[in-house]
Amino acid sequence: MKLETLHPSLPTTRSSRRWRAPLAIVIVLAAGGAGWTALHGKPPAPANVAKDGKDGGKAAAPVMELAGSDIAAIDARALAVKLPLSGSLAPLSSATIKSKVSGVVELTTVQEGMSVAAGQVLARIDQADLRARLQQQQAALDEAQARLALASKNENNSQTLLKQRFISQTAYDATQNSVDLARANVKSAAAMVEIARIALNDGVIRAPISGVISKRHVQAGEKLAPDMPVFSIVNLSELTLEAQVPATEIPRVKIGQAVSFKVDGFQGRDFSGKVTRINPATEAGSRAMLVYIAVQNQDSALRAGMFAKGSIVTDHAELAPIIPLTALRGTSSAPLVYKIEAGKVIAQAVKLGLRNEDEGLVAVLDGLQAGAQVIVARLDAVKPGTQVKLPAATPAEEAARQASAAATAAAKKG
Repeated sequence: MKLETLHPSLPTTRSSRRWRAPLAIVIVLAAGGAGWTALHGKPPAPANVAKDGKDGGKAAAPVMELAGSDIAAIDARALAVKLPLSGSLAPLSSATIKSKVSGVVELTTVQEGMSVAAGQVLARIDQADLRARLQQQQAALDEAQARLALASKNENNSQTLLKQRFISQTAYDATQNSVDLARANVKSAAAMVEIARIALNDGVIRAPISGVISKRHVQAGEKLAPDMPVFSIVNLSELTLEAQVPATEIPRVKIGQAVSFKVDGFQGRDFSGKVTRINPATEAGSRAMLVYIAVQNQDSALRAGMFAKGSIVTDHAELAPIIPLTALRGTSSAPLVYKIEAGKVIAQAVKLGLRNEDEGLVAVLDGLQAGAQVIVARLDAVKPGTQVKLPAATPAEEAARQASAAATAAAKKG
């Protein structure tokens, strides 16, 4: 009979199989709980804080940070509309002195660049011939006066004889006619004397106007003929700027309008003048019209022939806030700007005045004050009510703002 011995591990195997199933269930449940906790076990987020600081309000509006180029601080000044021009300076008065008599130049007293006064002696011509001619004419006058005296005596004698009937009326008329002829000869001789005296005076050449010698045409010792130029003088106390303006722009130009310009060599200095005349005809070829501008030149800084470039102020406005055209919103009939107040964008209606298209500026008559800040850039995200943050002002910008405010206050006070 064979005896079988049981293996001692058999009971242990059955026991482990008995616990294996419950353990798997526990592991599955633990994994599922961990996943649920990961998905749903986060603590609730705190409620958004409303603008009034209470829990449960709406989300805070976003704040847009603006760049310095997006905004502009409004300053007050007088806006002007200008018409550009250019031209040359010419003296208002000038003279070319010509000799009235012939003769040899004895002396010249001035040279180019020297200032002269009206009546000042500039040159002398040899007067020997002129004095001789004056003496000759004076002698002719004396002879004519003597003939007149003799004719007058004959007339008196003939009148006496006529009364006594010793001569006929015809004879008396002849003596009377001789008196008339002698009297006419005296007048002619006196005129010739005066001409000779004037010629003698013309031997001394004088300045007809005050000014500066621009050209000396003769030297001492040269022979002069009548109408030969001797000196040229220009008066620089007042100049004329002759500028060409397109005919299409002439309706904007009026007599009395102010003009500012610069010239080469004086880049840091502004000169001014006023429109005094407008040529009624256009220039051939350019179809432009000449405008004449009077320029005072008391310090003689300007010279004839200098080229000037500037502008005419065709229209101007009084002191008012000035904004760029890029700041305008709305329509032409109802313009408005986006003004920034307390970090918020406000649609501000404005009343516009003078507009300068060339500079891109417009005057505001009502709706804005100097020192206000407006948006000049086209920002699609910025609307009325948007919260914005302004860039920090530089010291120069702050100084400019204060200066503008002070000028506006002073203008209002004045």
